[in-house]
Amino acid sequence: MPAYDLIIRGGTIVDGTGEDRFTGDVAVNDGLIAAVGEISGDAAEEIDASGLLVTPGFVDIHTHYDGQATWDQEMAPSSWHGVTTVVMGNCGVGFAPAKPDKHEWLIGLMEGVEDIPGTALAEGMSWDWETFPEYLDALEKLPRTVDVGTHVPHGSVRAYVLGDRERPGAVPTDEDIRKMSAIVEEGVRAGALGFSTSRTVLHRDVDGEVVPGTTATKEELIEIGRAMGRAGHGVFEMASDMKRDWDEFGWMGALSRETGLPCTYAALQSIAKEMPLDEQITSMRAENDNGANIVAQIALRGNGIVMAWRGTVHPFRLKPSWKEIEDLPWEEQKAKLFEPEFKARLLGEQHDFFEVNQDIIGLIMVVCGGWNKQFEMDPDFNYEPTAEESILERAKAAGVSGDEYAYDLLCRDDGKGFIYLPILNYADGNLDFLHDLQHADDTVNSLSDGGAHCGTICDAASPTFMLQHWVRDRSRGTISLENAIKRQCSDTARLYGLEDRGVLAPGYLADINIIDMERLKLGKPWLAFDLPAGGKRLLQKADGYVATIKNGVVTFREGEWTGETPGGLIRGPQRAELAEAAE
Repeated sequence: MPAYDLIIRGGTIVDGTGEDRFTGDVAVNDGLIAAVGEISGDAAEEIDASGLLVTPGFVDIHTHYDGQATWDQEMAPSSWHGVTTVVMGNCGVGFAPAKPDKHEWLIGLMEGVEDIPGTALAEGMSWDWETFPEYLDALEKLPRTVDVGTHVPHGSVRAYVLGDRERPGAVPTDEDIRKMSAIVEEGVRAGALGFSTSRTVLHRDVDGEVVPGTTATKEELIEIGRAMGRAGHGVFEMASDMKRDWDEFGWMGALSRETGLPCTYAALQSIAKEMPLDEQITSMRAENDNGANIVAQIALRGNGIVMAWRGTVHPFRLKPSWKEIEDLPWEEQKAKLFEPEFKARLLGEQHDFFEVNQDIIGLIMVVCGGWNKQFEMDPDFNYEPTAEESILERAKAAGVSGDEYAYDLLCRDDGKGFIYLPILNYADGNLDFLHDLQHADDTVNSLSDGGAHCGTICDAASPTFMLQHWVRDRSRGTISLENAIKRQCSDTARLYGLEDRGVLAPGYLADINIIDMERLKLGKPWLAFDLPAGGKRLLQKADGYVATIKNGVVTFREGEWTGETPGGLIRGPQRAELAEAAE
């Protein structure tokens, strides 16, 4: 009888604590790490990790797999990038609680905010739930490659309580707030990891209306936070425009101090925000110095748009000639796009800005012609491009206009060319400002939006980007491997009370990555049409993941799914019962 189920031998172990790497073995039994170090004895399976990294599985706390998790076991693309745990239900959007007459409304909310095809959601979800606890029960039925945990989303709660009264600017009564708080408390007691809301005008439903939480008062938000306090756990998560008169940090600080629970928010550099990022961080730290627990979620690259002819966005969508062909099948569209006469006509037209929402007109104008901020995604694209690499400069070098260069770029590779437009986190034309934030205890690496923005981004690859760019390749200053792994594993896990993972030590979950850092490389994105009802999504794989292991079971080998599904539903905080080292 083998002593262990699995032994990973001779790897360079980065254990997730931030301590120095070392060479050793990792033994696994019954889904848990049994020993770390120099291990004798045999196992049912051994993996030679000589020359390879051995790390904990990655914990991604900002995803939107709320619908996909009800039908998809593979949980790509996050699972392709070493992720073994996802937290979804962010930004106040999700699908529970849900009265039967609100299904279509909730789908429209998710489609508008997160660019997940509504047809895919409508076909893919069974809706065999109404309450939030029933939604958790439905999630529990399907095994997956990863563990999933979720928030109670504000949009769903408001729609459930207010019904047809839920409109932008709707003011709930005291009784409405009491009912909403009760729903959140019930959800957290049933196993939700927290509550989420959105307070940014960038988040709109499919009809262009701002999402429910945008106009909520701080009194409503605090009462909901107190409901989590009564349940005894939970994270209050928020995306916000951070307007100064909203005093977001003031009420988050007061709520955190009163309940003892963490609040977390999306911390992004943006020229459009009234409160710059450095002011946000200063305000957060002032509250934390006064006993609060507020944590900033930071992205590791520019948050923006990947544009393509078949994507959700491209620079020519508001041209009359494009509108003539936008509903045609792709092959017919492509034939027109490759006609010199059609190209000349389209490039000579003005953009139709008349129906664009004025709250985002500045952004739309950058999409339609901000060539100094747009970049060609060539095969070695590194997501921190310089001004010299912009479409504007490349067009000048080629002796053509930015419009023509962008048009031809999108037509490359048989009409599959991509343009990258970083909207957030790239005001300086580089990522330097993130370096110090990646060494701060009050920030976590986050905002991958895995499963969302299907036609515009694929930031689910963020853990791979972290290792490839920030640890290995960045010319402007890297971060240490030990720090990167800690931030993507134990730091993210601890914020949500998931103390049973994120570290390679006896007693922790055997969630493990084996990585060849020399081969690690993001692949070129592509548009797939593999969601239910043929829904589209941008996908991106990576070379260099030798194996990913969930609960001691190998789920991926060299980037290919083994068919194993050892992952399940996380209900509430998790604790590790640490075992004594076996060796």
